[in-house]
Amino acid sequence: MLIVETLVPDTAGPHFGKTLDIIMLAVTGGRERTEVEHAALLAAAGFRLECVLPTASHYSIVEAVAA
Repeated sequence: MLIVETLVPDTAGPHFGKTLDIIMLAVTGGRERTEVEHAALLAAAGFRLECVLPTASHYSIVEAVAA
């Protein structure tokens, strides 16, 4: 499975993903996640996070396979 997503970094400081996270929380009740949080969410759904491919944009491609 491929997921196109903005990942929130584990480091401190400003980042586009953190801004988007606040907007999503306020508008939709949703949230952005870190790579570790994606791995846990995928594992709960029966998938394994295979890799995260950064792109030239603010988005990454999260690749997951059935566990």
